[in-house]
Amino acid sequence: MSSFIRGTVVLMVAVFLSKLLGFVFRIQFMRIAGEEAVGIYMTAYPAFIFFLSLVQLGVPIAIAKVIAELDAKGQSVQLPAVMKTATFITILTSAVFIPASILFVPYLSETLLGNAASSTTLYVGIAIVPVAAIGGLIRGYFQGIARIEETAWSQIIEQFVRIILITWLLPSLLMNGNTAMNAAYAMGITLLAELFSLLYLLFKYQQRKRRVPKEQQVKRYPMEPLLAIALPSSGSRLFGTFTWFLEPIIFLRALAMSGVTAVAATSLYGIISGVLIPLLLFPSFIPYALSVVLVPAVSGAAASTNKAKLRERIHLSLRLSALTGAFAAAVFYVHGQALAEKLFHVTEGASFMTLLAPIFFFYYIQSPLYSILQATGEAKAGMMNSVYGGIAKLGVMFILASQPGLQVTGAVLAIGFGVLITSFLHIATLRKNKATATGFTMFAMPYASFIMTAIMRPIFIPIGDFGLLMECTITTAFLLIILILTGQVKASDFLLFKKLVKIH
Repeated sequence: MSSFIRGTVVLMVAVFLSKLLGFVFRIQFMRIAGEEAVGIYMTAYPAFIFFLSLVQLGVPIAIAKVIAELDAKGQSVQLPAVMKTATFITILTSAVFIPASILFVPYLSETLLGNAASSTTLYVGIAIVPVAAIGGLIRGYFQGIARIEETAWSQIIEQFVRIILITWLLPSLLMNGNTAMNAAYAMGITLLAELFSLLYLLFKYQQRKRRVPKEQQVKRYPMEPLLAIALPSSGSRLFGTFTWFLEPIIFLRALAMSGVTAVAATSLYGIISGVLIPLLLFPSFIPYALSVVLVPAVSGAAASTNKAKLRERIHLSLRLSALTGAFAAAVFYVHGQALAEKLFHVTEGASFMTLLAPIFFFYYIQSPLYSILQATGEAKAGMMNSVYGGIAKLGVMFILASQPGLQVTGAVLAIGFGVLITSFLHIATLRKNKATATGFTMFAMPYASFIMTAIMRPIFIPIGDFGLLMECTITTAFLLIILILTGQVKASDFLLFKKLVKIH
């Protein structure tokens, strides 16, 4: 168990650093460019990710799997051939989908998004696609040979370059009254950051490639094994990116029907997707790390039919995720609006933090639940749960956001509804598996502790008497005391943490 926990902690640190840098970028972007430019950027970004998914077509995942198998068999001489075949497939998909994406932009920006100002940003986003696609191939290679360091460093380099350019380059490029170009410049900065990341990956890849003598390298690797893995695995990713691609379209169209102008709706979407959601998801590096480590850990315990170890690992990961959700929900419910206004300098929309915080408690348990379903042979059910949640979110968003009396509040409620549907379906699916001994009661007390904190904290210690950082610390301490009193946090947890920080 100790190796499982230590591996999780190491991954948490790496993901935390990457998220922190991305968070700094968002803060700088909002402060420098303003709400409307961020809104245009955020409505274009899901389209860029969808276009990228079409070009990649699941090939990076296939590379990782095929290379891992060849490396395990000692057939490393075939690795360069695998990369050549994967590159050829990506060139073919790029030749088909990139021109199609360029032709689709006018209709997407003017008709679907209802905001022609987003077209320039979309064109710049398409220019990133081939760069990001090549980077994805090399990341797949390094994942296959179990070299996560290169991937982690490439992401950190990308974030550092984005922060440097957004802080010192973007202010000199900004054009007063031309938010469309300002958003396009920001997307251009993303392009430059991707290029720096790609250069690093290419350098590290060439270093690895030189270890295999040219005379020993296999000239060709067949397409069939790669496509056999890539095409099925691309289905769920394409659906996920497609629903995200549809989100700003439905958001803007529904608000237009309720009487909100395109400019105002774009700004509000930028605040929700570029400020509120990232702020709410910032602590999710803990459940994310757990979800990555869980698949092999739970799979191993399930394969050995060790039910005690299986339950121990599942319960520990879900308890840690639920506690993370309780702390995040408490802090963001009580102080979320103040945090959004202080960090991002937003003028409206920050009050929705109070509405979203109680719901996003369930987001924190979502990724570990999905990983457990994957590890226990319920991957298809887990994927369908996500599909149902995505469809429900979009449907409810269109219905509620188009109502003149609800507008943006309806869209925010729909986002929360999607989170609840997916999370509850995951719990219900896992509950059927008697070996895991998991149900809704595991999350009841942490959630009840959050509710008690939200009610009692302002009564016992009035809010506003201290600085924002101290206010958040007091709320965190208040919740910790309640969790200790209710037995959700035990003395053994502190002893476990003490062991983890020691160097072995």
